[in-house]
Formats: sequence, structure tokens, C-alpha cells
Amino acid sequence: MKTCEETITGNQKLAELLKEKYDPENSGFISTERFRDLLAAHGSELDPHKLEVLLALADANADGKICYQDFVNLVSSADELKMSNKRSNSFRQAILQGSRQLRNSALREEVGLGLSRRLVRHVAYETLPREVDRKWYFDSYTYCPPPWLMLAITITEVVVFMYYGLQLNRWVLQVSSPYFLKGPLPYHPQLRAQAWRFLSYIFMHAGIEHLGLNMAMQLLVGVPLEMVHGALRIGLVYVCGALAGSLAVSVTDMTAPVVGSSGGVYALVSAHLANVVMNWSGMKCQFKLFRMAMALVCMSVEFGRAVWLRCYPPAFPPCPNPSFVAHLGGVAVGLTLGVVVLQNYEQRLQEQSLFWIFFSVYTLFILCGIFWNIFAYNLLDVKLPPPP
Repeated sequence: MKTCEETITGNQKLAELLKEKYDPENSGFISTERFRDLLAAHGSELDPHKLEVLLALADANADGKICYQDFVNLVSSADELKMSNKRSNSFRQAILQGSRQLRNSALREEVGLGLSRRLVRHVAYETLPREVDRKWYFDSYTYCPPPWLMLAITITEVVVFMYYGLQLNRWVLQVSSPYFLKGPLPYHPQLRAQAWRFLSYIFMHAGIEHLGLNMAMQLLVGVPLEMVHGALRIGLVYVCGALAGSLAVSVTDMTAPVVGSSGGVYALVSAHLANVVMNWSGMKCQFKLFRMAMALVCMSVEFGRAVWLRCYPPAFPPCPNPSFVAHLGGVAVGLTLGVVVLQNYEQRLQEQSLFWIFFSVYTLFILCGIFWNIFAYNLLDVKLPPPP
């Protein structure tokens, strides 16, 4: 198999030969029509959608010609796309050098699609702002692997809620039961030495209304995002939001327990909404203003419920009801780290300097939160509620 260097060298030699044939005046340009003819003649090994994207990139410049470096990038892209189902660096560079808009028919106009392919197309328009990315995603997505992460988390939350519902014989305001916080999952300030509780609390919910709102946002937003960006990226945002939420509670609301997946859910939803706002003109999802308003209403209702519950007299003083600060921690992660993760489709995270900046700030916050939990409670002489 050819190495990457051999492939690049071969493409450059091919480009030199084609340059001599199609640019005898040595002007540094070839016409887009000639490049289209070349792709039409030699692109039969490419999938139709990949060929369509390359042809659209050839027409991206309005001046009707391609400079030599663009030509090398596109020829390299055409060759590499035959061997891989992922976009090469040269293909990404060719996209960035174009106008980022396709001139041919939109993906929405395709007919005769089955239910599964229509769903993929719908998800593409819900989450991606550029037509070239939507076409590429539509062509390459195969449901393998399926969006298992958000589904697995949601199913686990439902199973845990059902278990405690049967154990406590209570489905609304379970937190008012004296046995609710005795399990191994919820975060309690007296049990903060059990580090897993800073994450495991996401599987506990205060009641069916708490679980229902989180499930709705988690499935309606999280599953499409996972289909596009993959479980690794979405899991990173979700876990970072959940961890930031519990640590934020331990710093700002030191005596309160924490339950619910709102930290992770709010990280995903806020990152998605911010991405929609920043790419408003490119987002082609239907009723996007109405959908954004409904998402904000759901977030506000769930947050308002959490604030009300925190201020409501606890059933078993002196232990207060669960804190609402985890929601704010999730939003902070979504608007910083989450936006960077979701903003550039298929671009490697390690190639984004802004990602490393926000990730470093997040890591610093986590370290400060750990030291705070080790030392601050004793230094401030915080009077904690008795252990559950």
C-alpha cells in the first residue's frame, strides 16, 4: 500500500502533467469547465455524492478558474476519496478555499428516499449549517454504530427511576422520602469523598416531572447530535457538563445534594442552540425560531422547577433539597467547550486551538474544585447536614 508521502508525490506529478496539458500558457490557472470534464471522465470510481461534492467545489469560485494549488488539492482529494470514506486534509483545504456553498441541487430536493435515509437527511438539516457538510454526512452515514450512548444513558435513568419508584412507593418528589439519598448514586456533601458520586448522580431524579423533561431534551437534542458528531464528542460534552455541575454545587451551594442529569443535558442543549445562533443563516431546519423558543421554554421550566424545589422547605431538615446550580454549570460548559466541539463538523479536535484553550480552562476549574472539596470545607468550618 502506498504511503501518504508517495500518494502526495504522485498527485503532484499528475497535477504537473495535467498543468502542462491544460495550461500551456503557464498562467497558473485552469478553467473549471476543464476540471469538470476531468472529473466526469476519471471519477467513475467515486460514489455519486462524493463526485457531486467535488464538482461543486470546482464551481465554488465565481471567476470560472482554478489556481494551481486548488487544482492539486482537488486532484488529491479525488484520489484519496477512492480509498477512504473520510475526508482528507486536502479535501478540507479545498472546501475552505471555496465559497462554502454548493451551486447544484440541494440535498432537500432529492426524492425517492426511504424512511431511514429521510431521517438522516432531517438530522443533517437540524444540526449542520453548510450544504457541503450535509451532503457529505448524508452520503457517509450508515447507522453503524447507532446513537447508542444517549439511548443507553436514558434507558439507565428510566430503570433506576422505576426501581426507586417501586422501592419508595413514590413517583413525584421522590426526594422527600428519607431513603432517597441513602443509595450509592446521588451526590451528598457528607459523602463527597466517594468520587463516583460526582458523576453517578445523573441517574437519580427527584420525580417523574424531573425525569420527563430531561429525557425529552436528551433524546430530541442528544440523539441527533450523536448521529452527526459521534458518541465520543457528545459523551465528552455530556460528561464534562455533568462533572462541572456537581463541582459547581460543591463550591457555591456547599450543603446541598445533587440529583438529575441536567448538567449534561444543559451542556448539550446550550451548545446546540449557540451553534444554531452563530450559524443562523446557514441552518435550514424547519421552524428553527419556534424550535429554539420551545427548547428555551423547556429549559426554563425545568430550571424553574429546580429553583422552586431548592427553596421549598425540606422534608427532612437540616438536609436541604437538591441544588439547581448544576444546571448553570452545564450551560457554562455548553457555551464554551461544547460550542467548539460541535462547531466544526469532522474537524479533529486536536487541530483546534480554541478547543485546547477551553479544555485547559475546564481542567483548571476541575483541579480547583478538587482542592476546594479537600480543604475549603474544613477551613470555612461549613456545617454540613448529617449523612443520609
